[in-house]
Amino acid sequence: MAVLRLGPLEELDGDPSITDVAITCDGRIWVDRGQGMIEYHPRIALRSPATVREYAVQLCSQLGRRLDDAHPIADACDDLGVRVHAAIAPLVPQGASISIRFPARSSPTLDGLHRQGMFPAPWLAVLRNLVAQRATILITGGTGSGKTTLMKALLNEVWHGERIVTVEETRELNGIAPPNHVALATREANVEGAGAVDLPELVKATLRMRPDRVVLGECRGEEIADLLRAYNSGHRGGMTTLHADGVARVPSRLIALGMLAGLRPEALTALIEGAFDVVMHLERNRGRRRIAQLGVLSGSGSQLTGIPLSTWSGTGPPSYSAEWDRFASRWLPMQPPS
Repeated sequence: MAVLRLGPLEELDGDPSITDVAITCDGRIWVDRGQGMIEYHPRIALRSPATVREYAVQLCSQLGRRLDDAHPIADACDDLGVRVHAAIAPLVPQGASISIRFPARSSPTLDGLHRQGMFPAPWLAVLRNLVAQRATILITGGTGSGKTTLMKALLNEVWHGERIVTVEETRELNGIAPPNHVALATREANVEGAGAVDLPELVKATLRMRPDRVVLGECRGEEIADLLRAYNSGHRGGMTTLHADGVARVPSRLIALGMLAGLRPEALTALIEGAFDVVMHLERNRGRRRIAQLGVLSGSGSQLTGIPLSTWSGTGPPSYSAEWDRFASRWLPMQPPS
């Protein structure tokens, strides 16, 4: 079992409030405890660019990733979900730039995320009903907005008798409550250039594993084609995440990914319209993460549209569009809209 050891920063590993650590090329250290980045002064300082570079190489080597002049950038994750990204000179001016992301120390729940202010009270029943009724969910947002945390909380609502198969590039979806969970992760090629297993291959493999829910940690390339085919072939209740800056901007991101897979916009629109039942869009502002929009995707021909149905500013009650009633009548028969 690969578990990352932080060495001179080991003290940070024991702080459950820390979500992210960033180290700049000159050795300055910044931590995020949910309120944005604040500079941190460790007991053992990283006093020079050379020391920062050596530290980056050591972190990556623990996780089986090469970081040197021939491979000056690396991304890796340990078996507990701690993720490391590092780049060394000449990609950065000197030394190295290091980013470390910690998963939640305890498995997130929807109740807990609501108490932390990720979404308003009326949406708690909405999210639970969507999972219970096997809606296929697309979670969007920027880096660090809480997409994976929300996905884990939603997966923790899944009935224990369902079989979940997850696919990721780096393992972040560990520790979810349902026991019948198979976690697949990609593998890079060895030094001889052989043995690589990529996301499209793993997504195809899920359909031979008797899944009840197929979950892709993040959709970022040609695997979109295989995922959409799975979601349109009777495998409901799946989830994936996507980098986007709003429900309305999701179509352009999906179409761009579809082009990487050789899908024409018309074909992609036809697949997407039947694949995703809801879009949950997250935003992060000064460290605070929240679901800002609930929406749907609608398409005709080559025109795919993202439609926000309910929005929340972070305070007060959410607002609802005229289309919300139809959405609620399908997915929330026992929960009339506010």
